[in-house]
Amino acid sequence: MAPIDVDAERAATPGCTVVAHLDNAGSSLPTAATIAATVEHLRLEASIGGYEAAAAVESRLDAVRASAATLLGAGRHEVAITGSDTQSWTKALWGFLLGGGIARHQRVLVDRITYNSHYLGLLQIAALVGCRVDVVASRDDGALDLGALDDELARGDVALVSATHVGTHRGLVNPVEEVGDACRRAGVAWFLDACQSLGQIPLDVSRLGCAVLTATGRKWLRGPRGTGLLYVEAAVAERSRPPGIDGTSAHWVDATRYELAPGARRFEEFEVPYAAQLGLGVALDHVLALGVDAVADAVAAHAQHLCTGLSGIDGVQLTDVGGPRCGIVSFEKAGVPPERIKQAATAAGMNVGISAAPWARLDMDAAGQESVVRASPHYYNTVDELDRLLDIVAGAR
Repeated sequence: MAPIDVDAERAATPGCTVVAHLDNAGSSLPTAATIAATVEHLRLEASIGGYEAAAAVESRLDAVRASAATLLGAGRHEVAITGSDTQSWTKALWGFLLGGGIARHQRVLVDRITYNSHYLGLLQIAALVGCRVDVVASRDDGALDLGALDDELARGDVALVSATHVGTHRGLVNPVEEVGDACRRAGVAWFLDACQSLGQIPLDVSRLGCAVLTATGRKWLRGPRGTGLLYVEAAVAERSRPPGIDGTSAHWVDATRYELAPGARRFEEFEVPYAAQLGLGVALDHVLALGVDAVADAVAAHAQHLCTGLSGIDGVQLTDVGGPRCGIVSFEKAGVPPERIKQAATAAGMNVGISAAPWARLDMDAAGQESVVRASPHYYNTVDELDRLLDIVAGAR
């Protein structure tokens, strides 16, 4: 595994000449090659027509799915390209429900760091079906308590377990392989939210054993906005009845019948941003060429540098404790609203994010947090940029 050539990566990333971007948990800076693939297809559509342009790049679009499958350790028939993590989640969850996966009076188990769109979707289904959403207890550091999960599974009546790999608001990494082991022992399907982990942490669905994995293209993968990934294990896909079907996801047989497309294709739609999907393919191939292990090492080193520096600043409290952790570093400074730190960073040509309670209410309410600063360096960032942020935080009043 070769170390990442940061100078080369920055030269290949136009945004690095404009801003110090430490908001990769929000949306990363794309490479020039990703931008070119996206724009070139838009130009092709403008010159020969949208349908004709899609036909001309059909093999390249198929290759996007193949690259995603390679990154996930999945079969290409198990991967769908979507518009976002939330679209992936919605299609998979409702498809699981309509396929008979969740019945009245059954329970769905979730972890405390679950994301808002995932939890809201479960509440919507609970109100419709009459099932119950139960939150599994967490350890003191906020990670899912595996003993509590075993106890909940042993109680029975569990239709589904929904686990979050990395929360949107903190760098804590949930023990998802162990979650998979527990669900296998109990014979319960489980869904993995990999929105904040895919691209910065190695993932292999064959080892995880999840029925579904959802992710976005715009975060650690460095793909365009409006792209997402959905993995559905083959047997689960065949039982699923996703909503929003059309001529791509189903075959209209006659006036009374239709047949869903095989595998994960039944979760896809006809009208999609082909240009953005081609850009996603370039981004996927880029991370595969670098190696996710190399990315993980570089991101973890940057995050540790920030954590060490922030710990030495008076009044700063890291809101991540325990471990393991990843590239998201969240913190507060006594007497200084998070928005003020973000504004100071923006004025200095730097992007950081803010995580607010409505995005991860279960965990942030439990911690008494309304909002925190979220810094999330990627491999193309430099130590100098990290140190500039530390100076900004130290000087914030």
